[in-house]
Amino acid sequence: MAHVYGRPKTHLSRCRFLLAAILVLSVVPAWAADQPAGVLCKGTRFETSYYVVESGKPGPLVMVTGGVHGDEPAGMRAAEQIRHWPIRKGRLIVLPRANVPGLAAKSRNIPDEPKESANLNRDFPCKGGPDKPLNALAEAMWQLVLSRKPDWLVDLHEGFDFHKINKKSTGAGLIRTRHKDVLAVSERMLEAVNKTIDEADHELVPMINPAVGSLARAAWEVNGIRAMIQETCLKEPLARRVRQHRIMVHCLLKDLEMVDCDRDLITPPDRQPGELRVAVYCGGGVGSTGPVRLEGLLQADRGVLARLVSPEAIRAGVLRQFDAVVFPGGTGKGTAEALGEGGREAVERFVRGGGGYLGICAGAYLATSGYEWGLKIIDAKTVDSRHWKRGKGTVKIELTPAGREILGRREGELPIYYANGPLLGPGGRDDLQDYTVLSYFRQEMRENDAPEGVMLNTPAMIAATYQKGRVALFSPHPEKTAGLEPFVARVIRWTAGRAPQDAGIAPATRRAR
Repeated sequence: MAHVYGRPKTHLSRCRFLLAAILVLSVVPAWAADQPAGVLCKGTRFETSYYVVESGKPGPLVMVTGGVHGDEPAGMRAAEQIRHWPIRKGRLIVLPRANVPGLAAKSRNIPDEPKESANLNRDFPCKGGPDKPLNALAEAMWQLVLSRKPDWLVDLHEGFDFHKINKKSTGAGLIRTRHKDVLAVSERMLEAVNKTIDEADHELVPMINPAVGSLARAAWEVNGIRAMIQETCLKEPLARRVRQHRIMVHCLLKDLEMVDCDRDLITPPDRQPGELRVAVYCGGGVGSTGPVRLEGLLQADRGVLARLVSPEAIRAGVLRQFDAVVFPGGTGKGTAEALGEGGREAVERFVRGGGGYLGICAGAYLATSGYEWGLKIIDAKTVDSRHWKRGKGTVKIELTPAGREILGRREGELPIYYANGPLLGPGGRDDLQDYTVLSYFRQEMRENDAPEGVMLNTPAMIAATYQKGRVALFSPHPEKTAGLEPFVARVIRWTAGRAPQDAGIAPATRRAR
């Protein structure tokens, strides 16, 4: 490399006292990266942790960074999952949340930073770019790279469109530096991820030369580090984008003989005492905000670890890592089609074997027995499906004694948000156990010529066992209703066998956990 980087004088008061500290890395066991190995810019608004996984054996040093742009969440999420992977040799350094202020603001740039240094992916020294890092955060990240000298650096990003469709976007691309090893392994990485993509226009494509000022460009030009930028497309569902990042990083680490774990390992290998693990479906058939909202509500409940899962990951067996799964609102048929036959079978098998299932609105439709595409894990079908589009707005429900045991002792009629959820009635199947009603509708929606009286006093929430598992269905949306959000975590605990009582619902034999 002809370009010579002269280490600048320390000029960044907010972070200079940390530059020595970040050079010291704690040794973390190969199976545990729960505790940070170090903190960059401690005590400032840029404060962010990085993690080191040590194998204890000689091998490559690979660095993975995510969250450089705060409006690109898939990279941050993938890095958070990757840092828990056990490795066979070498070391893995992961900086999941590079741009903490940007992530908090969902902003591409660093908030309240001068324009010339606001884009963290243009703040690193390289040919044609800055001759030194342009702000405290870039300085700290750069010193981490200089001190550790990784053999490989992979930066996880997202683009606004598919590059095959819109050449102005780097979305769905793998941007390589010109090192021969990078060019070779990138072909295998692209092959691995594109095998999971059905639409040709959505496939990832190879590109060359990361942007001037990017961390990948600087690492390559200054230190000769094998570097690349992975770009997923923001138009894909979030869980799919996260998985695409994992697949490519996994392919690289597999190529370097550093990992044996499954690429869909998305939970820490060691559980905390009493920890409940919940998968939240995120894919075709549901909106972009519902899964994230549910994930956040669950994560806020002490002792719950929630992860978004894609239909592709469900088909690959990801539910084995969880105690329960939540299917959010959207369209039941759309969700069923996105899951495909293999995905629907995987969900049914999960519940049959002892897993919990919560279906909300579309997720409730999905579980029922009256549709060809339904999971048929509860003896319920929809009533008056002809007028399914009854409207959206607030209605009133009332909990039954069984509902109060599981959801909390709420007396009287409760307002709750409703959005065309199913009206539920007995399915009439002898091979399935009868359900128990947790709440009834005490008010109805009657838009689009829905007949009067049909919705009134029908079940709004029901629960039952399915072989070794438990199923709960919510027609309305407590997660979108102020004050009723705790219903979600409470019923999830019941489906996973963690509730103190069974509320008179016939018990299911729990599988060993």
